[in-house]
Amino acid sequence: MPITRIALRAGKPAEYRKAVSDSIQRALVATVNVPKDDIFMSINEYDASNFIYDNQYLGVERTDDLVIVQITVNNTRTLEQKKTLYKRMVESPGLRREDVLINLVDVLKENWSFGNEVAHYAL
Repeated sequence: MPITRIALRAGKPAEYRKAVSDSIQRALVATVNVPKDDIFMSINEYDASNFIYDNQYLGVERTDDLVIVQITVNNTRTLEQKKTLYKRMVESPGLRREDVLINLVDVLKENWSFGNEVAHYAL
């Protein structure tokens, strides 16, 4: 059950945002065994004054098309699965691999509730 947060500069068309979210979901399904219908994403758009980043950190040349993706997942994925996920996530049309910053947040299974006051994965 991932929760995905996507941050980008304001002004991209709805089709672009959908392509990005669809690409992320396809990568999650294909690489870390996420069920196809297990999708919980939010997209936040920022104007230039509220979207701050270093355009050359670690030698990666970023543009204003930077997309920051943070995904909270169970801590059950291997390093190889994560590396494969990073590669697959940049397959969205119109994305440069240099413009995709990905952060995975691993959490214990008992840290999830899907509603009804139940820790669903802790059962």
